[in-house]
Amino acid sequence: MEKKMKTVGILMSVFMGITLSFCLSLLGNLLAEGGFKPIVFIISFIASTLISLVIGFIVPMRKISTAITKNMNPRGIGAKLVDALVSDIIYTPIITLAMIVLVRFMANKMTNGQAQLPPFAVMFLSSLIISLVVAFIIILIVTPLFMMLSFKIAGVPSGRPE
Repeated sequence: MEKKMKTVGILMSVFMGITLSFCLSLLGNLLAEGGFKPIVFIISFIASTLISLVIGFIVPMRKISTAITKNMNPRGIGAKLVDALVSDIIYTPIITLAMIVLVRFMANKMTNGQAQLPPFAVMFLSSLIISLVVAFIIILIVTPLFMMLSFKIAGVPSGRPE
């Protein structure tokens, strides 16, 4: 059973990492001043996915969430909101920081250093605020879906350990 639950954790990390990376890369690209650029989106998505997967495999999300919500009903809305907030606070700032650095680098590279960019702090903080809100909503929506899918793939009936 422990092996099945480890599989569930790995699947959740992969599903959440890819989903957050896709959504945040798309959001950042759509909100960019120059408009949507497919190549920037693809590069951002790939880089973001790699970062998300590293975070997912290094950070013990389930242990952190369980420790924080130990006095809460695990099936209650409060625990679900806290779980989403914990994931959001761990993933989103790192992904946002990396994406801002990457986008600034690409913008300067494509314009031979002539890109007219706002100050780094302004870019980062404005992106971070939007990303935290959007990622929180996405995490809240997809976590139960991915959890059911992960349990099914891992062979845990009805989402409960055997």
